[in-house]
Amino acid sequence: MASPKSNRNAVELIQIGDVEVEIHRRNIKNIHLSVLPPNGRVRLAIPSTTTEQKIRLAIINKLSWIKKQQADFKGQERQSVREMVNGECHYLWGKKYRLELTHSDGKHRVLAKGNGKLELATAHNTTADNKLKLLNRYYRNEIQGSLAKLLPYWQHKLNVEANSVNIKKMKTKWGSCNIQAKRVWLNLELAKKPPECLEYILVHELIHLLERHHNQRFRSLMDKHLPNWRERRDLLNSLPLAYEDWSY
Repeated sequence: MASPKSNRNAVELIQIGDVEVEIHRRNIKNIHLSVLPPNGRVRLAIPSTTTEQKIRLAIINKLSWIKKQQADFKGQERQSVREMVNGECHYLWGKKYRLELTHSDGKHRVLAKGNGKLELATAHNTTADNKLKLLNRYYRNEIQGSLAKLLPYWQHKLNVEANSVNIKKMKTKWGSCNIQAKRVWLNLELAKKPPECLEYILVHELIHLLERHHNQRFRSLMDKHLPNWRERRDLLNSLPLAYEDWSY
């Protein structure tokens, strides 16, 4: 086992067997281990005063789990780079669509059609980047439409209220919650997954307003309010990852 060393970003690296782990010392109380998509990078967030012995034990006790997560990521299907051309495969709410490019002299639009086509109507000189921006705007609107129903229902059921629920592209998380600010972020990629995945992530983040950590109380709250959350989580993590570098 190699000794920890610091990289240029002040992140310590520790090698245990064939597993390299990033060590992030923070002002926190508990140790948090993550295996991140798309390539199974291992990150350990630890209290600032944690000893090397405790670090090694935390990793060794989870080695089999780490390797399983890495193997799952390695075998997971990935979308190709988006070129925004006719016939290209795109996803909306868990369904696969083929892109159909059409011309529009007026307002640009995106329309999911019943024949499995996703129509993208733009001017002839619209760049691929702008077509992708238009599609991402459509995804954002789709999520916002779903949240209009989901958010009031779940805030009432959980007796919590977020100050804001926002959407953005995220590379390592499906969602996040700033407890102090009561601010929830959802990954734009959720528009591509089955609707039950969006609901699962929303509930997950809102429950963090009741319990900060992923501990037994957190899991008990999830079990009480969304009994099939584990099935939803497994579904989400089994679906194709985005083409870019970005489990829950």
